[in-house]
Amino acid sequence: MVESTEGETSGVPAPAAGAGRSAADGARWAPGEHVLWRYRDNADPRRFHICRPVTVVQDTEELLAVWMAPGTPCVKPVLADGTPPHREPLATRYTKPRRAAHDQWFGTGVLKLARPGDPWSVWLFWESGWHFKNWYVNLEEPRRRWPGGIDSLDHYLDICVYPDRRWEWRDEDEFAQARRDGLMTDAQAAGVRSAGRAAVAQIEAWGRPFADRWEDWRPDPAWEVPMLPENWDQLPDRLLP
Repeated sequence: MVESTEGETSGVPAPAAGAGRSAADGARWAPGEHVLWRYRDNADPRRFHICRPVTVVQDTEELLAVWMAPGTPCVKPVLADGTPPHREPLATRYTKPRRAAHDQWFGTGVLKLARPGDPWSVWLFWESGWHFKNWYVNLEEPRRRWPGGIDSLDHYLDICVYPDRRWEWRDEDEFAQARRDGLMTDAQAAGVRSAGRAAVAQIEAWGRPFADRWEDWRPDPAWEVPMLPENWDQLPDRLLP
């Protein structure tokens, strides 16, 4: 870790998810606060199957930026026998029973950027030594804010963007399989494709956040790795504007 540049937050304490002043009065979260970034189960949207505690870097009307540190405890979906989904053949990947499992984020950390209303978020990945690797556009339902974090629903299809501005679709096979398995309607799939084309237009125009030099950002070395609360899967008691 090196000294922060954009979004300097040195010395800011890191309270538990949703415990800060902003969570209480509906204002923005402060840099250094811990919140949860969650995804609902596509087969049963009443349940959550992905949960990642993150540290707030910036929270404004234009952008929410959060940092998922290496070693972060998280929750991820696995098959009933513990097999990671990506190891299951595609034909049965979404039809076999699943459960949520506790794990830890290994490797380098991830910076996540989300603009209100966008049906995607943009993630930044680095290799060791802070060598920037790529942006990853995760197509998803626009996020809903609640006092403890944000919730969304993953839409399977993604876009990888490289430092030379090349881009490519990712997980098109999973997107097609999810449609075959009835996890989204034809109308929903068309909406996801439309969102993807809108994201590609921003990539090709090199708009925000790609042009904002977030790849030069570094986390505050004083930040602690957030903990995973026991009630990580609680339903929001209210939503924030």
